[in-house]
Amino acid sequence: MSETFLPYCRPDLGPEEIDEVVETLRSGWLATGPRCKQFEERFRGYVGVSHAVAVSSCTAGMHLALAAAGIGPGDEVITTPLTFCATVNVIIHRGATPVLADICLDDFNVDPEEVERRITPKTRALMPVHYAGQPCRMDELLDIARRHKLLVIEDAAHAVGARYRERPVGSLGDATVFSFYVTKNMTTGQGGMVTTEDGDLAAQVRQLSLHGMSHDAWRRYEARGSWYYEVTAPGFNYAMTDVQAALGLGQLSRLEGFQELRACYAAEYQRLLGDLEEVMLPSARPEVRHVWHLYPVRLRSERLTVGRDEFIEALRERGIGTSVHFIPIHYHPYYREGFGFRKGDYPRCEQVFEGLLSLPLYPLMSLNDVARVAEAVREIVGAHRR
Repeated sequence: MSETFLPYCRPDLGPEEIDEVVETLRSGWLATGPRCKQFEERFRGYVGVSHAVAVSSCTAGMHLALAAAGIGPGDEVITTPLTFCATVNVIIHRGATPVLADICLDDFNVDPEEVERRITPKTRALMPVHYAGQPCRMDELLDIARRHKLLVIEDAAHAVGARYRERPVGSLGDATVFSFYVTKNMTTGQGGMVTTEDGDLAAQVRQLSLHGMSHDAWRRYEARGSWYYEVTAPGFNYAMTDVQAALGLGQLSRLEGFQELRACYAAEYQRLLGDLEEVMLPSARPEVRHVWHLYPVRLRSERLTVGRDEFIEALRERGIGTSVHFIPIHYHPYYREGFGFRKGDYPRCEQVFEGLLSLPLYPLMSLNDVARVAEAVREIVGAHRR
């Protein structure tokens, strides 16, 4: 490789985060405590919602939201086949049955018409995934949920800061779960947040996240705290730590700047690659604020003599990291064997996946990095154009 390797993603951690973490370390309170409360309050204000509960991961948050909503054996939850396995795993962990609905070809989000076709008397909830940072068609999904008396629990792992018709993602459905994993638009290393307008659901999520112990049990280690607590439900060890929350406070203060850079780089990719007929670029629907967590492109295999996997390897040879989001759920043996999913069940998802790859896009990149990636894409396309 002639140039320094450009990784697919790197977190942007600056003095704000370092200062927050150092102050927390010096405080001596490292587990769930006052920093988590502060982070929850600031995030709640950012999203514009009544309740926010910090948790150990987005996966944990989705599990808790389903549990708090009473989803369990005999219930069906509809989601998308184009998602990370965690979205489906949490449904299974609750003893419920995942049902997949095919995607739209323009934004790769779940298709509301396909969702409605799969509703049965057992359907209890919809779990839309805001793919790549672009909100789903929430008007249609919320209308479906209202007419069929279903819950809407949003997987917003990609969508912190996104908006749908000027409403923040996090304030739309019955509950929304965000991810702060290291690759996300803001990070706490690991971690997540559950937001909701439902005070009872938020209280349940909070209690279940801390072993099912009675309210504010973490305060038992304060000077005025009590050693006594009661377990009122079999909960989980899903709470966020104050060290993670300290990182989150610093990242949240910089999030809008991160978003501006992502939008800038997405626009630059469009400018540099928009004339290539062999590559289909992502776009933002007019009614949303897309936060560009991913920049997923589709190769048009009928116009190229090289496949997606070879294209990824050619980029790697030029010092550029990529990824694929995602291998469809119904391609994995566990879900095929356990739930009867088969290749061919979701043709649009499969059509997208065969040429899908995500180009690097993150704040620590520069415009020169974007240009380097675009030049490499053009070079590979030029060498393999039919």
